[in-house]
Amino acid sequence: MKSQSIIEIKNLFYRYEKDTVLENINVTVPNGSFLAIVGPNGSGKSTLLKLILGLLKPQKGEIHLFGQDISKFKDWQQIGYVSQKANSFNTGFPATVFEVVSSGLTKKLGLFRFFQKEHTQKVHEALEAVGMRKFSNRNIGELSGGQQQRVFIARALVSEPKLLILDEPTVGVDAENVNSFYHMLADLNRQRGITLLLVTHDIGTISDKVTHVACLNKHLHFHGETSEFEKHRSEGMSEFYGTDVHLLSHHHDHGGVYK
Repeated sequence: MKSQSIIEIKNLFYRYEKDTVLENINVTVPNGSFLAIVGPNGSGKSTLLKLILGLLKPQKGEIHLFGQDISKFKDWQQIGYVSQKANSFNTGFPATVFEVVSSGLTKKLGLFRFFQKEHTQKVHEALEAVGMRKFSNRNIGELSGGQQQRVFIARALVSEPKLLILDEPTVGVDAENVNSFYHMLADLNRQRGITLLLVTHDIGTISDKVTHVACLNKHLHFHGETSEFEKHRSEGMSEFYGTDVHLLSHHHDHGGVYK
């Protein structure tokens, strides 16, 4: 079961009118892995996420989720999704942290079923997993951007998905808190065995926490384990990003930068 692919993408193409945004994409996300998808603006990352989430239909090629063709896939509760909410969240929204996270159980419970003790426990466990349990009764609008994102991740976790997809989750997160945020994601992956797919620009900071990297710029320029990615120094990355790029790994302090 551990070797099963959670996502398998084969020969995927997508275009908007005359503009091809994805060309011959082949990506495999193994069960239990932590994949970072990186690429410049306009590289097709958002389109790829929409295809994986079923918001767009493949024009050519295949997408399989949990071994099933996406056109037949129905069990979307197995997939949690966290968008760039912290950057645009309405801070006046009148809900507590507990209420926001508990709303993630609506699909499982239905709109008119009452919370049981077990459901309350699930909410507390999800908040504990992201380090936010002590904020349970706080209004969501009173939290920082990074804290809000942790709450949204807890909301996605409460329904116990097997795959968690995060789209630029550190938008709106203070720079000094980005590293601890990524440590939290790595713990979710390693300790809880949740498969993670992350779209990010922070590849230097995240490089020692993810297991796999996919470099996307309409084509797939690299897809493999992080150890192999780090061997691709300025030669390949300069062409990929269109500028001189150097990956500096600092494993002793759990970070790294591009510059």
